[in-house]
Amino acid sequence: MWNYSEKVKDHFFNPRNARVVENANAVGDVGSLSCGDALRLMLRVDPQSETILEAGFQTFGCGSAIASSSALTELIIGRTLAQAEQVTNQQIADYLDGLPPQKMHCSVMGQEALRAAIAHYRGETLIDEHEEGALICKCFGVDEGQIRRAVLSNGLTTLEEVINYTKAGGGCTACHEKIELALADILARHPQAATAVTAVTAEKDPHWQEVVDAITELRPHIQADGGDMSLLSVNNHTVTVSLSGSCSGCMMTDMTLAWLQQKLMERTGCYMDVVAA
Repeated sequence: MWNYSEKVKDHFFNPRNARVVENANAVGDVGSLSCGDALRLMLRVDPQSETILEAGFQTFGCGSAIASSSALTELIIGRTLAQAEQVTNQQIADYLDGLPPQKMHCSVMGQEALRAAIAHYRGETLIDEHEEGALICKCFGVDEGQIRRAVLSNGLTTLEEVINYTKAGGGCTACHEKIELALADILARHPQAATAVTAVTAEKDPHWQEVVDAITELRPHIQADGGDMSLLSVNNHTVTVSLSGSCSGCMMTDMTLAWLQQKLMERTGCYMDVVAA
């Protein structure tokens, strides 16, 4: 069972601006009904100041998708397009007091819809990245460009993180190798991406570096058995990790998490809860 914040529940049961905006002059459509998530973002922008006067949305999807769309409209109303362009999917998630790792793709969908709406207002055509070989996930229609933006914006380093943030690979799994190759290429071209986001996250939780050090110490032992572990988040003494390879569904998973939990309590001097996404 995923844990949803009270703000996520509030924006799901009482969504803000879930309506059609009359005289909208900026519209962004992302996703598709066949993929399970679709969002239309509508903006009424003042042509003189380029301030967003109204924002509305129509979302087909889960509670997190509706909550993320609602949060997005609240974040951008009253801002100029230049200011709205700086809104990230992480800010959407933070506005909702966090989203489960498996639902971060909902915040990314909001950011993509905003990007499309601004391009529409400016009369620009977003580059069609569905060129030969560029479409990575056929199940959810995710291309290299979407994966690259998610990786660079959020410091993603593992296949599981890419799935959580883009849904790519969450269907038939046939594209996992393509995702891993694309991810390796992105990180090779932008080695600073993960480091930059790690630094930002470290500012949010005082125990971040201690958790990183403990997992770094543990990983070689896990990898020797064909598995792996990556850190997803540290929040209010709760550490969320992603397990892959032979660790996924392994009978020894609880022992591995318990070992990490014990090491963290020794390092930090306080209780730490370790959970696997």
